[in-house]
Amino acid sequence: MKYSNSETDYRKIPRSQLETNIPQGRGMVKWAPFATLPEQFERLHQYVTDQTKVERPVLSEDQIHELNQKIYIAFNKNCPIKVRYFYNGRILMMNMMPKKIDSLEQLLIGQELKTKQNVKLSLLDVTQISLIRL
Repeated sequence: MKYSNSETDYRKIPRSQLETNIPQGRGMVKWAPFATLPEQFERLHQYVTDQTKVERPVLSEDQIHELNQKIYIAFNKNCPIKVRYFYNGRILMMNMMPKKIDSLEQLLIGQELKTKQNVKLSLLDVTQISLIRL
């Protein structure tokens, strides 16, 4: 079967008749003019990160009471806890060994299990506490 030169669908043309020397094109060079505005890229990146932020959760009295009970148990049994806390628009998690509570400053002071660094978390930012069984 003979193929005419007017055929434009390369899938219908046999491999032996296709041109093997295909130019690569400009690649990423064609996007270089758009990289002349780095401030625009930074602002767009900031917009994307701002869209993923969440509001600080508001806890009910029952939830606060439950947090207090779990902290009390952790201190009495000297066991580590997993803390979920609000920081800069995100909910983060940390495993820590609680050392003390500063009631004047409303801080939970302890040692992070992974890095062994001393940490201070605001009790207002803590959203959930769970006991870690060893």
